[in-house]
Amino acid sequence: MKEKIQYRYKTTNEALTELNENGFTIDYNIEKEQLKQNPENFDIVCIYRYEGMSDPDDESSVYGIINSQNGDKGVYVVGNLSTDDDVDHFLVNLEIKRKTIQ
Repeated sequence: MKEKIQYRYKTTNEALTELNENGFTIDYNIEKEQLKQNPENFDIVCIYRYEGMSDPDDESSVYGIINSQNGDKGVYVVGNLSTDDDVDHFLVNLEIKRKTIQ
């Protein structure tokens, strides 16, 4: 079973900064087509979920993603209202895949 990885940050910006410092430089929010075209090539290696202190609707998730074919690393940020995007559904499927790999 894959090791569970957790990160805790005060803000989404802090998560993005640290991931960037660790080589996660591709913005998959902009490069969505890479995820859509070859989803089998990608693995989520870390997930960060943030809920705002003053407003529970102010939430987001930051995904650290690695292309298993070439080692490229990037991030994808999902807000609480981004639930009907094909990539967002793809990320949920990757989360499920990650939890079931032994």
